[in-house]
Amino acid sequence: MAWNSTLETKRNVASLLRTVILIMVAAAAVSSRLFAVVRYESIIHEFDPWFNFRATKVLTKDGYYRFWNWFDPTAWYPLGRAAGGTVFPGLMVTSGTLYNILHFFNIPVNIRDICVMLAPIFSVLTVLAAYLFTSVMKDDSAGLLAALFISIAPGYISRSVAGSYDNEAIAIFLLLFTFYLWVRAVRDGSMLFGTLTALFYFYMVAAWGGYVFITNMIPLHAFVLVLMGRFSERLYVAYSSFYAIGTLASMQIPFVGFQPVRTSEHMAALGVFGLLQLIALTELVRKYVSSQQFKVLVRTFVAVTALAAFAALVMLTYAGYIAPWTGRFYSLWDTAYAKKHIPIIASVSEHQPPAWPTYFLDLHCLVYLFPAGLFFLFHHLRDEHIFVVIYAVMASYFSGVMVRLILTLTPCVCVCAALATSALIDVYAGSPVGSEASRKNGRSVRTMPLEARMLVLGCVGIVLEMFILHSTLITSSAYSSPSVVLASQTPDGNQVIIDDFREAYYWLRENTPQDAKVMSWWDYGYQIAGFADRTTLVDNNTWNNTHIATVGKAMASSEERAYPILRKHDVDYVLIIFGGLLGYSGDDLNKFLWMIRISQGLWPDEIQEHKFFSNGEYRVDDKASATMRNCLMYKMSYHRYNDLFGGQAGMDRARNAMGPSTSPTLDTLDEVFTSENWLVRIYQVKKEDTLGRHLPLAHAFEQGKRLHQAPFPLNADAIVH
Repeated sequence: MAWNSTLETKRNVASLLRTVILIMVAAAAVSSRLFAVVRYESIIHEFDPWFNFRATKVLTKDGYYRFWNWFDPTAWYPLGRAAGGTVFPGLMVTSGTLYNILHFFNIPVNIRDICVMLAPIFSVLTVLAAYLFTSVMKDDSAGLLAALFISIAPGYISRSVAGSYDNEAIAIFLLLFTFYLWVRAVRDGSMLFGTLTALFYFYMVAAWGGYVFITNMIPLHAFVLVLMGRFSERLYVAYSSFYAIGTLASMQIPFVGFQPVRTSEHMAALGVFGLLQLIALTELVRKYVSSQQFKVLVRTFVAVTALAAFAALVMLTYAGYIAPWTGRFYSLWDTAYAKKHIPIIASVSEHQPPAWPTYFLDLHCLVYLFPAGLFFLFHHLRDEHIFVVIYAVMASYFSGVMVRLILTLTPCVCVCAALATSALIDVYAGSPVGSEASRKNGRSVRTMPLEARMLVLGCVGIVLEMFILHSTLITSSAYSSPSVVLASQTPDGNQVIIDDFREAYYWLRENTPQDAKVMSWWDYGYQIAGFADRTTLVDNNTWNNTHIATVGKAMASSEERAYPILRKHDVDYVLIIFGGLLGYSGDDLNKFLWMIRISQGLWPDEIQEHKFFSNGEYRVDDKASATMRNCLMYKMSYHRYNDLFGGQAGMDRARNAMGPSTSPTLDTLDEVFTSENWLVRIYQVKKEDTLGRHLPLAHAFEQGKRLHQAPFPLNADAIVH
């Protein structure tokens, strides 16, 4: 009895310690994501989060029904956007539900604060998911290490800081927890866990377009298990319950609809489902048919079924009932595909392949522990271990194609690194020589001296401490700055806040008519709509390539050609970003080549990239090509720039080159606003009746009207975001 009591006490103490450690890790996860709020203020970051914020306000103000049927006439003018049916609503519904619950209990929380803090809140759930997932792979100690790693890993924090109100804020938790439920379902053969996997998969489908990763990862795991001869009733029950319920549930999301049964990205899941049914049927037939008859019957049946299924897939795809692979999917396998065929995808910085230092920046020492963890998995190789190995291979490849997909690799790296670190600690912190635990088959197991073991453990502790310091530094300096507020330092070390974006958006809101139409490059559409509440021609949804190409064409054309385009689309104001004075490298002139390439794809006779180069160089000084110096983007960027330098040519710090010796002049646009640091410039489009004194331009406008009499062309092959 005393022995049982002591064992029970030890278990209770261990359980208490695990709980305390998890609470401390969760507190670290939240606090490390608050740098942005502490250093700046409670504000929504980046670009896409501003649309999510607007949509959430519609949901909380007008209700769920209004949100589902929300048509936004201020976006993609003059087309508008059926916003409610073209979004993944999981993020907005989650925030709206939290808002309604808090207000039900009379807690007056602003919806903005919920949106800002949603990512740190869900990071706590991600910590718990990492603990549970890794505990299934090894034990609780490994689970605690995985929870610690993922709580502060920069690769995950980069998309989950306070204010980063994007789909990934909740999607990484759903990804990891869905995988945890899946491996539990396979291990236990549980229909309950299979159903829970399907329900959280449905939540994931509602939250993020990256759900396709789960859609293919789980079938791939099941298929590999079958190839390894590990088919079992447990696998059959788990996958059948997941696929049947998950597919039906995912089809309830309006933006997804019938895609699970009509697109190539989902066919692997359907094929594995059919394969498991065939295998289960053959196992049943085996019990009632003799061995020789069984072989003939199975071979014939499988061959006929496989051929019929393949022929049906080909015919349905050819007939158009099953959509082929999308351009975004092709760009994951062919790294040059997007640049050749869909430049708008390649133009996004987070769609570029990462440099090797990026992995160290986002993962630090976990990069080196990652392969050791995979070795541990291969050493045991249970069914759940095979899943992590497949996950590691697929996520490693995809992260090498797009830098943003390091986000999906990070949970796997944290799990594998935790397994390696836990195994290392088990070996070097084990029982000393001579104890019962160190004996095997009556002989003492050789171990290192205590001093050597302590040295190894000390080195492990130092490396982990460096990981913590690195993660804190990178999080505070690189991943906690809102894109609309820039920070700089003076030579004496004092911090300077550059608030030009909000200054410009506030000017638009206060000094332009409510129905004013603003043209800018698509990167800033969501922010203009969110901050300034003005109608935009294009935004970050990128669903219509033709519309975006039209804006690029206007920017890349001379005033005579651009003015008819601006007037045809009722443009009142043009907004550009110019970083020449500050040295801001993300300005529109540095993005200009992508505007040219995107518009060239539709109008190759009018827009040609080589004409913007001078002897093969992209220049902005007096040696720039004539096409470059005459285009609207160039003129708007350097208009009056030399006035800052006493009429002399000014240094463009963003491109580290001199600007033009003579500032360009504009005939069709009036400068109405330039922010304090010249980062944001806004021009008003002159009406045609004011161009009478500019006869060539007036004549060009009349010609342009005749050339653009046809309705605005819609691209049937527009990219769906």
